[in-house]
Amino acid sequence: MSHIVVIGAGQAGASLVAKLRKDGFEGEITLIGAEEALPYQRPPLSKAYLLGEMEVERLFLRPESFYAENNITLKLGQRVTAIDPAAKTVSLGDEVISYDQLALTTGSDPRRLPAAIGGDLDGVFVVRGLTDVDAMAPHVVEGKRALIVGGGYIGLEAAAVCAKRGVQVTLVEMADRILQRVAAPETSDFFRNLHTSHGVDIREGVGLERLEGENGQVARAVLSGGEVLDVDFVVVGVGITPSSQLAEMAGLELDNGIKTDAKGRTSDASIWAAGDCASFPFQGSRIRLESVPNAIDQAEVVAQNMLGADKDYVAQPWFWSDQYDVKLQIAGLNTGYDNVVTRQGDGRQVSFWYYAGDRLVAVDAMNDPRAYMVAKRLIDMGKTADKTVVSDPSADLKPLLKA
Repeated sequence: MSHIVVIGAGQAGASLVAKLRKDGFEGEITLIGAEEALPYQRPPLSKAYLLGEMEVERLFLRPESFYAENNITLKLGQRVTAIDPAAKTVSLGDEVISYDQLALTTGSDPRRLPAAIGGDLDGVFVVRGLTDVDAMAPHVVEGKRALIVGGGYIGLEAAAVCAKRGVQVTLVEMADRILQRVAAPETSDFFRNLHTSHGVDIREGVGLERLEGENGQVARAVLSGGEVLDVDFVVVGVGITPSSQLAEMAGLELDNGIKTDAKGRTSDASIWAAGDCASFPFQGSRIRLESVPNAIDQAEVVAQNMLGADKDYVAQPWFWSDQYDVKLQIAGLNTGYDNVVTRQGDGRQVSFWYYAGDRLVAVDAMNDPRAYMVAKRLIDMGKTADKTVVSDPSADLKPLLKA
């Protein structure tokens, strides 16, 4: 009987094995994860879970009974040490498991600060897994002083949670502005103002020179200009890298992650990849998407293709971020935009529409789900939106869908 092995028990891995069973695969399935916990959702970790508003059980994507009922073998808290594509085996230390098809859903790894500048001190955290957040949570209490390193969405979400808990927050971003890599200046301005209004001290164009400790615990941060800050803990949000080490050791082709074709197949015909770790063809180029929707959708297409569907994965990128009372929804990719149209709503309701010439390519919508949904549908359909209509807050957006 055919055996499918999936390495990586996150959102993509859990979605893939569930889809295999849903679509009628009756062979063996083994899902291997390095973490002890059942497959769980990550976005609430740095928000509701860290705030104490969500119990750990609510993080789990499915109860343990689901895997037993669907005859899915879970190997949690175990790391794959090698893949042998020729023998079609994976090794977990001394245990060797044979596969007929293999899927890599290994996710991504957070970038950490080098030990040479104090990155190995106690009290220095990344926000990636359950154990990271569990270790950080006791420090996130009123009156503590936190340094957030990095002004991307992870850093800003961490800053928002800390500020809501009464922590004194300083955020440093080496670039000229927060969100510089991923958003227009208009979105950066919006979130800078939002965080400043909640007491966060944002320093742009400022780097971290080093952290200093006392008895192994972080105590001070020396910034690039020489300023010294007393800190009780540090949160590092300087991006992630695809977890492609196993693929590299197995001799698979890499290209900003594990290189796949449009169907999710790697350079080895029996090995597939999906989620944060995989790069794939998109509109004439190659991208890697770090998002929950991509992890689910791509994994489900890969599952279908493992069963012979021969289906291309057509990404429809969308993302979200929750900070204080603001829900940001993003549709599309703003790569190559050259102008931005603002649609101003009431209060903190606003959306920024990205255009490449006259072509709509993306939208950032803050507390404006109607604008987001219209823009997303337009982008998915390959349509644009009249800029004069978009910029007029009194104009109805729905007719744009019929234009």
